[in-house]
Amino acid sequence: MRLLAAIALALALPVSAYGQAYQCRLPQKLEPVRPAKPDGPARKTPVGGYILAASWSPEYCKMGGNRSSIQCSGRNGRFGFVLHGLWPQARSGPPPQWCSLTPRPSPGLIRRNLCMTPVPWLLEHEWAKHGSCMTENPETYFKVSGILWRSLRWPDADYLSRKDDLTAGDLRTAFLRANRGWKRNQIGIETSRTGWLRGIRLCYGRNFMPTACGRRTLGPADGASIRIWRGL
Repeated sequence: MRLLAAIALALALPVSAYGQAYQCRLPQKLEPVRPAKPDGPARKTPVGGYILAASWSPEYCKMGGNRSSIQCSGRNGRFGFVLHGLWPQARSGPPPQWCSLTPRPSPGLIRRNLCMTPVPWLLEHEWAKHGSCMTENPETYFKVSGILWRSLRWPDADYLSRKDDLTAGDLRTAFLRANRGWKRNQIGIETSRTGWLRGIRLCYGRNFMPTACGRRTLGPADGASIRIWRGL
């Protein structure tokens, strides 16, 4: 039922191929991915909604991303917005997490999703920490994540980065122009302490339709100044 709802949402909204991967060339060989290690307690709480977390890759790579990695080296392409993960949220209180460490994603499944999330270990981590609380197998988790991801069009953050007085509201407006059916209070923005864009957080209800974000997820108000480290 949840997957069908996600598909219905995807068909109702514009579609883009890989979000904002400027280019994406899969590596010929992937090193084995280690099993994810829990960084907190298991919480099997009922799901009340979801957050789709997108990271702005140029900022991540500038601030210490592994320069030899698929995401940051440039050998496998250059990336703009990439999917960090799809995170189930609780109806109240802390979100569910670490519901199961098995089954693990297969190497083929990880490879197929690298243009969406160009970090093999992160794909394993996101499934174990978040996806296992949504569904019983990683294939379904990444299928739903991919449907939502491909339903979105990402604003031209490189163009926005050239605006001297850029605000969080400008970024939300650009997202709204590219995506029908969204409202300002459904678009969270994550920035560093110094105001550099780190990512966008999109809030969904249990039915995978856009819903209002909580205050912490919403991030800076529309009038807040932000800066974007451009990728091109």
